[in-house]
Amino acid sequence: MKFLFDFFPAVAFLIAMFIPENREEGIYLATKVIIVTSFLQIVISWFITRKIEKQYVLIFLVVLILGSATLFLHDERFIKWKPTIVFWIFSLICLGSQFIGKDNIPQKLMGHMFNAPMPVWFRVNISLVLFFIVLGLTNIYVAHNYETETWAFFKVFGIMGINFVFILGLVMYLSRYMIEIEEKGKE
Repeated sequence: MKFLFDFFPAVAFLIAMFIPENREEGIYLATKVIIVTSFLQIVISWFITRKIEKQYVLIFLVVLILGSATLFLHDERFIKWKPTIVFWIFSLICLGSQFIGKDNIPQKLMGHMFNAPMPVWFRVNISLVLFFIVLGLTNIYVAHNYETETWAFFKVFGIMGINFVFILGLVMYLSRYMIEIEEKGKE
């Protein structure tokens, strides 16, 4: 369920792209929609969990800054850079976590499920760093070489699919280190 909630601003963005009859105006309506839905994502998350997710705040700030530039300058290039900037920030956070603190980001997020040695967590973390860099570059390529509508579909479905496949690969790689969960009631 959280996976779908994470992508609801992107899906709302895609839907809004095709509302205006004038396709050139679709990107500007979609930009307004993603600003509002990114903010709503923070509010809804807070009401449900009583905590604010840092990733939602980061994404909202990037959307607000680049979305505002898109709307004020009437230039869609700014909003098209949003995924790349977010991916590169995630890449820097993962890279920084390798040197700051006891555990890197993947170990903090998945360490309760996998009992992997430090060299494995290092490889997983570096693979995330490289993955986010390449995904950001891929977004730039699609944004500058394809129609805006094609980029919007890639932004929602392409990136979602690529993320799913990558995470599946990470889990498969880590599966040999999976922590056995004892079933209650069985002796």
